[in-house]
Amino acid sequence: MGIGLEIIIFAIVILVFFAIFDLIVGVSNDAVNFLNSAIGSKVAPFSVIMIVASLGIMAGVTFSSGMMEVARKGIFHPGFFTMPELIVIFLGVMITDVILLDMFNTYGLPTSTTVSIVFELLGAAVAISAIKIYNTHGSLTELAQYINTSKAMIIIFGILLSVAVAFVCGSAAQFVSRFVFTFNYEKRIKRYGAIWGGVALSLIVYFILVKGAKGTSFMTKETVEWIKANSFNIISVMFVASAVLLQILIFFKVNIFKPIVLIGTFALAMAFAANDLMNFIGVPMAGYHAYKAAILTDAPLLSTMGMLSKTVPTSTALLLLAGLIMVITLWISKKAKGVTETSINLGSQEEGVEMFESISLSRVIVKLFINVSNMVRFLVPVPVQNWIAGRFDASHYHANIDKDNRPSFDLLRASVNLVVASAIISYATSRKLPLSTTYITFMVAMGTSFADQAWGRESAVYRVSGVLTVIGGWFMTAFLAFTMSCIAATVMYYTEAPGIIFLVITACLIVWKHNHKFGERKKGADQEKVFNLRKVKDINTSISTTFEHIGILLQELRVSLDTTITALLEQNKYSLGIEKNKTKKFQRWANIIVANIFKSLRLLQREHSGVSYKYGQTIRALQKLADGHRDITMRSFHHVRNHYRGLLDAQKEELRGVANLLHDILLDSQKAFSREHSSRFESMAIKHRELKNMAEKLHRLQMDRISEDISRTRLSILYYAIIGNAIMISKENLKLLKIFNESFSNQEIDSEFELD
Repeated sequence: MGIGLEIIIFAIVILVFFAIFDLIVGVSNDAVNFLNSAIGSKVAPFSVIMIVASLGIMAGVTFSSGMMEVARKGIFHPGFFTMPELIVIFLGVMITDVILLDMFNTYGLPTSTTVSIVFELLGAAVAISAIKIYNTHGSLTELAQYINTSKAMIIIFGILLSVAVAFVCGSAAQFVSRFVFTFNYEKRIKRYGAIWGGVALSLIVYFILVKGAKGTSFMTKETVEWIKANSFNIISVMFVASAVLLQILIFFKVNIFKPIVLIGTFALAMAFAANDLMNFIGVPMAGYHAYKAAILTDAPLLSTMGMLSKTVPTSTALLLLAGLIMVITLWISKKAKGVTETSINLGSQEEGVEMFESISLSRVIVKLFINVSNMVRFLVPVPVQNWIAGRFDASHYHANIDKDNRPSFDLLRASVNLVVASAIISYATSRKLPLSTTYITFMVAMGTSFADQAWGRESAVYRVSGVLTVIGGWFMTAFLAFTMSCIAATVMYYTEAPGIIFLVITACLIVWKHNHKFGERKKGADQEKVFNLRKVKDINTSISTTFEHIGILLQELRVSLDTTITALLEQNKYSLGIEKNKTKKFQRWANIIVANIFKSLRLLQREHSGVSYKYGQTIRALQKLADGHRDITMRSFHHVRNHYRGLLDAQKEELRGVANLLHDILLDSQKAFSREHSSRFESMAIKHRELKNMAEKLHRLQMDRISEDISRTRLSILYYAIIGNAIMISKENLKLLKIFNESFSNQEIDSEFELD
């Protein structure tokens, strides 16, 4: 390699820049790990939760000094590499990390900063090691000399094992806690609350203070040794002190789970900062230490970096500066504020719109658990079953909390989530084992929700699919991280300065493109949020919002149908593919609106009886609208994708006429819903009859083409399907308008315009 000191200095500057950017992206990605439990249980106002988490981060960064050694010597042996080679490895890692994390964040895919950094280090180190071996005509068996295979395997195995451990520990802890306290825990908190809270707080102190002390940047060796020698006494005092304090709070009728959840949030934020700070600044700091060590030698570009194997303490001021950047990001980042609802939704005690679809493996797993459950029921006496079932009866949870203000899960489960997750992460930190904070917190939450029987028969398949999707994302992260860093390091090794500049510019362009894409996705997400009916109890506001939702859905369906028909006539497979992907979104929107209509009609029925029959009519109409759109889109897409013969010119002209008339009907209806007046119904009913008359005329023309063997079977099926669905969409659209006019405007529709 011919890299000079000037390029090395430039590379160090790039590493520092990427360190700051990685802190921002990483916190935006990982903030949910320590915020979900507090937010999901609504333990306190959002600002209070954020302040507690910020204090936890600032405390945690001072415990992360020991973790920095992983980037320097945890994956490879630095003594076999020169300083320029290490800089190439570190640049390859950081460029890949920025692109990878930003890509996953942009598309909302689950990922792990720890998994990415470990496999990026491994990929870049393997690439440079293989090149060095090739240049010296060695054998690939020598690779083991360069790579710290034992440490790397321990780290990889630890990450993989931690997923299973987190789920099992979360399930066991939640089962015991729920069995003791039940969902009606207010009555039992007086008996066992202080003891349970004392154990929880003692665990936090043990793992974070006693076990994590060795990783601090400010404690002397003597202090660490004293803490280790007196760990039992510290834990005993902490247990007694916390139990007494919590019992006093119980006496004053304070819900002690609230301070436990807040302390747990602090602990988990602290554990996150202590364990994951290495992911963000460990590599740039290792590059800086390599540069400092090299310039002290006679040949800085040729000397090997064996000195990096020694312990290099990290400046507390530097760690605090990194913590400050993390805290600022936590407060101002839009991605951090838009906390992902994945783990909350998958662990929610309530049923709702599921985020993931059913897959075959999830169905097999659920069926297996059902069979095991049936076997256990067969072996366990019925009285014992009833007794255990009574301890897990969630009816108290549903009855005691107003549905509109009900959190996704209660404070007991939130406290277990935080205590178990922070304990596992802090213990791994004390052992200098980087693990995935994302997957630990996620799997603990899944374990506690599983033990809480939140995965009912109606939702289990979807939630297991979600868990499998997250775990699948871990493997995708590992593969991409290894491959991309390997390629980046190889390119920079051979192209030197031009390659470094090219990859840096490429990374910046990709990040810019991702941010543009994120803006589009956020716009779409904000649009979908419109469909979530505000938690209102006023009937007029509820009805007005529902009208607005129907109008928005009709607008989107109209635009999509116009695009679909145009793309079909032009044989545009790309546009049809985009519209095909929207079909599930429209179905989801329709389901959300149905749920909102239920609420509107329930509120209305409290004041006026006799509207319940419209439930079924409204559901059928909305579902048929979505089904009609999906059928037209899917048929058009498959017809073009399979390269079937295009429509005849006459058929194209006729379908344009059908599409234009349907467009006018949906547009008028959309405006009627948005403006909340019913005067357009008669004109729309006339257009609907015009559409039916047009369809009858087109039917006769098509029959002539069939009899003359002009139109083939596939063309005829597609032609009739589009016209038939257009009539159905028009009819169901008018039914919806009729229902809302009669229900909410108290206006009966003239029988002359009744729909058959």
